[in-house]
Amino acid sequence: MPRFDDADFAVVSAPGTPRTEGPNPFAAARPGLSRGNSSLAIPGGDGNTVEIPASRSSISDAAALMHNLSLSPSMKERRGSRNSFGTSLPIPRSPRHSRIGTRRAEVSQDILASQVQDMSKEKVAAAKNMAFAFDIDGVLAHGNEPIEEAKLALKMLNGDNELGIKIPYILLTNGGGKTEIARCEQLAGLLESPISTDQFIQSHTPMQALAEYYDTVLVCGGEDFKVREVAETYGFKNVVHPKDILAWDPTVSPWGIFSEKDRENAKPRDFSKMKFDAILVFADSRDYATDFQIIMDLLLSENGKLLTRAKDPVASRIPIYFSQGDLVFPTNHKGPPRLTQGSFRIAIEAQYKALTGVDLERVVYGKPERATYTYADEVLKNWMEQIHNENTLPQHVYMVGDNPQSDIIGGNMYGWNTCLVRTGVFQGKEGENDAHNPANFGVFDNVLEAVKAAVRKELGQDFKLKWNPKVNPVLHGDGSSAVE
Repeated sequence: MPRFDDADFAVVSAPGTPRTEGPNPFAAARPGLSRGNSSLAIPGGDGNTVEIPASRSSISDAAALMHNLSLSPSMKERRGSRNSFGTSLPIPRSPRHSRIGTRRAEVSQDILASQVQDMSKEKVAAAKNMAFAFDIDGVLAHGNEPIEEAKLALKMLNGDNELGIKIPYILLTNGGGKTEIARCEQLAGLLESPISTDQFIQSHTPMQALAEYYDTVLVCGGEDFKVREVAETYGFKNVVHPKDILAWDPTVSPWGIFSEKDRENAKPRDFSKMKFDAILVFADSRDYATDFQIIMDLLLSENGKLLTRAKDPVASRIPIYFSQGDLVFPTNHKGPPRLTQGSFRIAIEAQYKALTGVDLERVVYGKPERATYTYADEVLKNWMEQIHNENTLPQHVYMVGDNPQSDIIGGNMYGWNTCLVRTGVFQGKEGENDAHNPANFGVFDNVLEAVKAAVRKELGQDFKLKWNPKVNPVLHGDGSSAVE
């Protein structure tokens, strides 16, 4: 069934189809591209990328939020996106992850599980026809502290069940700031389960498609200089970190933070002679003062050249991309959720409008953007091929998240089954769903309860969620493992 209405996108082309008509600005990005008159258009696909329409049409959130910095997208208003009018988001045509190996189960269990599965073909087919997409912060972990129920949930999906079968799942997070390999290695240790980059999407993963259009980029956010490594891994040719500019000219940011460690890792050059093609915000800023100042300098510059001021800042403005739009996120803080990249974006918008009098056109990736979910489909198919040798998309996908304004609204609009948990942003009472973006499958105390409910719906209420090492397919002719 259709997962979106065309009216939600302000486009007439078929979903996922590269554009062949209409204005396509950014002459600065590649020769031959023309700039539109009224909107921020994205570079067209050249065979290696595909453009996905934004889920909503709206130039800016800044005007409405100048005096009330809150953001509550709602299914009631069909607000599934925070993107500029007419915008499409390029994503890779196929996953291009750097793979790392996963630990194999013991050979003896693999053989025994294969025998059990041969006797339970209907359940096996059902297990392969369902999948999970997990948010991380507030669902699987709080910062560097795992949620214990998440360990059990992933263990069951990785084969600790009556069939000994892997039920496909991916991790779909609005977090970022590190390479996919580094983040997967960290999560594997935290959650005590193998996590492959082939099943992992963080907010900026789809943004690797932009490397085909922009050579020199300012990349902001994250710890230390890790976002530089991320951007270089994606194929960007000339990556500049804000600290590089601060090392070149400390007066750029009067209130900036610059340590000896920064000095050791910075790469100062004469940035007055460099032309920037785009600004990419990959993760939360660790130095708001510096990032605000340099981003605003470039947005107001003449065609992306520092120390200049454009006569017409709109006509000569370089594009700015944000990897996600969440306003808050859960941490190990005992109080309410903390502000995140969405608040940084809103501040940039407000500053730009205060200085120019016009709205800032910008592009936001991450949940609930349709581009992220379309890319997730490709990752799911790729992961199915990895674990079951079947490049197919499971029919029943369950999104498990804690944030109604990104996880749930995005999953609902994409046609997924959505499960809202109370271990993160959402803190509703027992039996209470989110009023504006209700989870269509239900609300659960934690991720394990959500997984149990989904698995038993698809595989039967008697499906056992633990592998029995003593199972004997000959004695248990029905293929079950007789677990208590």
